[in-house]
Parts: sequence; C-alpha cells; structure tokens
Amino acid sequence: MKKWLTFLLMAMLALVLAACTANKDAGKEPDEKTDPAPETEEGEGKEETGSGEKILYLNNGEEPTSFDPSIGFNAVSWSALNNIMEGLTRLDEDHKAVEATAEKIDISDDGLTYTFTIRENAKWSNGDPVVAGDFVFAWKHMLNPETASPAAFLAYFIDGAEAYNTGEGSADDIAIEAKDEKTFVVTLTSPNEAFLNIITNPSFFPINEKVATADPTWHTEAATFVGNGPFKLSAWDHDVSFEFEKNEHYWDAAAVKLDKVHWAMVNDSTTSYQMYQSNELDVSGVPSELADQLKDSDELRIDDQAGLYFYRFNTSMEPFQNKKIRRAFGLAVDRDEIVNFVTKNGEKPARGFVTYGFIGPDGKEFRESVGDLVSYDPEEAKRLLEEGMKEEGYTELPEITLSYNTSESHQNIAIALQSKFKEVLGVDAKLQQVEGAVFLSEQKEFKYQMSRSSFLHDYADPVNALESFITGSSMNRTTWSNPDYDKLITDIKNETDENKRWELLQQADKLLMEEMPVFPLYFYNQTTLEKPGVSGILRHPVGYVDLKYADKK
Repeated sequence: MKKWLTFLLMAMLALVLAACTANKDAGKEPDEKTDPAPETEEGEGKEETGSGEKILYLNNGEEPTSFDPSIGFNAVSWSALNNIMEGLTRLDEDHKAVEATAEKIDISDDGLTYTFTIRENAKWSNGDPVVAGDFVFAWKHMLNPETASPAAFLAYFIDGAEAYNTGEGSADDIAIEAKDEKTFVVTLTSPNEAFLNIITNPSFFPINEKVATADPTWHTEAATFVGNGPFKLSAWDHDVSFEFEKNEHYWDAAAVKLDKVHWAMVNDSTTSYQMYQSNELDVSGVPSELADQLKDSDELRIDDQAGLYFYRFNTSMEPFQNKKIRRAFGLAVDRDEIVNFVTKNGEKPARGFVTYGFIGPDGKEFRESVGDLVSYDPEEAKRLLEEGMKEEGYTELPEITLSYNTSESHQNIAIALQSKFKEVLGVDAKLQQVEGAVFLSEQKEFKYQMSRSSFLHDYADPVNALESFITGSSMNRTTWSNPDYDKLITDIKNETDENKRWELLQQADKLLMEEMPVFPLYFYNQTTLEKPGVSGILRHPVGYVDLKYADKK
C-alpha cells in the first residue's frame, strides 16, 4: 500500500543548517512533533574523557517535553526516548521496520490481526522482564482521554481505539490483548501496510506497568526512570543536561558500542557550534552566517528528513476567521527569500503541505504531481486582503501578532515574515517570543493568533501530515474545521485502490492550501557537522535519531 515511499536525496545541497527547532517540532520544537530538525533531530556532541570510556556528546537543544512516551510527542523528546526505550519494532539502517522487542511477528491472512512474540531476554533497565501486559498498559495509557496524549490519533487504526479515546467506548473494547506474558495481539479496523512502521514511534513503546502503577511520576527523574532500550537514563539535570549509560539488561546489549551519551541543552546555534569547535560536542548544526564558510567541510553530513516548517492561523481569532485574509498573508511570504537568506540550510521552499519524497503508484513525485499550491504573489495578496476586509466590515485590520517559541532561528524567521507583511500588505505585525514549554501549552489552548509550528512525519505516508487538520485533532491547533476535508481523510484511510487513494491525497493537499488554516514555509533536511571518529548514528527520513550502533574512536 505504501511501497512508493522513496525519500529523494537533496543532491544540490551546498549549504548547512541554521538551528531552528518543533514539531521537534517533530518535531519540533516542543511545540509538536514537528519541531524543526536542527535543534532536535540532529543531536550534537563532545570528546570523550581520559577514562577510557566511549562517551558521545550531543545537544538536545532544550528540555524534553516528557519522557512519558505517550506525552513526549515531539522532536525534543523523541531522540532521547528512541534510545532509552524500544517498541515491538525498530527502524534499521535501510529505514525499514524490523523486529525489536518482538522477536517474531505473525500477520493473519486478512491483514487485520498481528501477533507479536516478545523476546524471552527482553528486560527493563531494572531487570524486570518485558511482558505483553506492559504494551497493553502503555497503549491504553496513551488512548486514555485523561492522558490527553497528542499521539493518540496514531492508534485509531486499532479496533476500538478511537471510540475509547473520544469518550465513546471502553478501554476493554480496544482490540489489544496479552494472550500470555510473551504474546501480544492487536486487531486493526482495516489492513494497514504501514502498521509495523507506525509502531516504531515512541508513543507505542511499552511502560513497565508495575513501576508506573507504584509511581505515576516514574518518568520525571533519572532515579525513577525505567526503560527497555539500548541505553538507560543515568542522570538528568533539568534544563541543563541529561546522560545515558549503556543498558546492560538490553536484549541486544552486545551491539551497543558506546558507554555513555551526554546531552547538553543549548538552544543557541552559535553557542552549540562554539562547543563543537572546542570539542565539547561531537555533533553540531551550523549557524546560518557560517553556512558558506563550512559548506565544503569534510565533517558536513547531509541526511533526508520528512517534514516542514509552517505557521498556523487561529481561525476563531480575528481577522483570521476570513479565508481571504488568511490567504493574503500566505501569499505575501517569499519562501525563496526565507531559505536563501534566513535559514540558509539548502531547504526546499514549501508550496504545499505534503513534503517531497513520496512516490505515487504512477511513479511520480507527489509534490510535483500536485504542483505549487501557494506561491509568492504580492498583487494577489493585496487584492485578497482588501476583499477580506470588506467582507468583514473592517476599515482597519485588527492588530496582528506572530508568536514563536524561544530560538534564534525562529526569531529570525519571524522577523523576515514581519518585514514581508509590512512590505506587501502594509501591516505592522508584532512579535511575541514565548518559552518552549509554555508556548506548546498555550498553542494547544488556542491562545495565539498566528504561531509557528513544524511537522515531522510519524510514519511514511502523506496522510500522516494531512490528517493533522481534521476536526478535533490534537495536532490541528487552528480551530479550523471543514466537513469536506474530514471526509477526504476518512476516504483516504478506507480506500484500497492505490490510484484512487493518491487522487484523494492530492485533493486533500489542495483543499488545505485553498482554505489555508496554515501556511507552509520550507521542507526540512538534516545537515550536521560530525567529528571524525564518530560513526554509526542513524538519522531516518521518517524516524528518530538512533544511537544503538553509534561508535566513537
């Protein structure tokens, strides 16, 4: 069904990355899973001490939102979670989902029922065995409406999951079951070839039921954290740093080469780069002002990444209840200027919401098939603003405020937008900078009029990006609702004919950009500087930093 996924290598990349993280986000950002890649998805590092231990020094950018896998649904949480915990499957070096905590996977002939056999030697970092009940506990915790997990929608393909999460069903009706201690069974509502890929997302990691029941705050401190990944959380100085040690109880501990991983939390790209130069970090992004200077560095590494940087409108807050006014602001943005003179990371301008890298059943690139849905058009922007103001009876536009979470790169982008809105629309927009955790919380509460965001794919399918904007989605955060759009997403998920499904996906991208509750800026890539001697760090186009096979000489 999704055999067409082929992420394209950005061969023309010559420039390097200016830190920008979302969703952190995701992702980017803690503002969602969508935080920009730089400050999160790339990780960063230093030099090992004279102790003989292999210690990798990285930079997480900022404090993880949460190490509860159901809550930490963003880039600043994912990179860490993917290494101190592990799901039933894990992405390999070819970005394919393979057996991980599960050693065997059986699929029924109708494609609806998956039976996972958990490894006998799968253990938690405290020595407890990982059992099927830990997955049942974790997945029900994610879907519990009281948890308010932003990731819950990802599990809606499981029979009974959506009903429980939306308050219309019972936890007992979710089609997940521990047949015995080592057998976990899941039944889907319809066949889904992306299922094994989807459950590599940290939101589907297990939780030690015994530990979490005894202490609901188990995930908030290193002393109480219990994971099942290649590493264990050994120290956590909140808002300063955290540290991993090799997990001796991990089922595949023999494959893990590093002794420790130290993560700084430095949210300034220049400071991060200076730490890299002084061997305090092993990996770093590059400040935009040094992009030209370092573009030919032997230490430069370029990786694909599926996601984008964008801005949201609050469609319940004036003046953005009006579609023409939203579109006026979206068309007033020169995306080429943003990527060429502000971010300078060689990104591709985003003229639709679905990123490059998805190949359809016709063999054509999704983005190229759909074409440019939003472009820089000053005259049309002015016309739309005038018409929209007349429709609303405005003689003067209400005050406009652009909100963004604390980051040098976010600020630079906001300043560029502010300048363009003044130049094209004559609008004097104000800027509001907000601390990361507060920003995410308030954006979810619809407190911002226009706010920055990012999106990193949870799984390899265009619908993953598009489904974020259905009515009531925790990822929507715009208050926009459109029944035609909702129906399109439902039809996409139920359509088994690949050609018809592809047409529906294109229609959804077009409708989203026509209504414009959001306007895209650029698509992500991952460019990092990596010290000689560092090897084996996996960065997946759709996925998370994986240090299981990382090494350092």
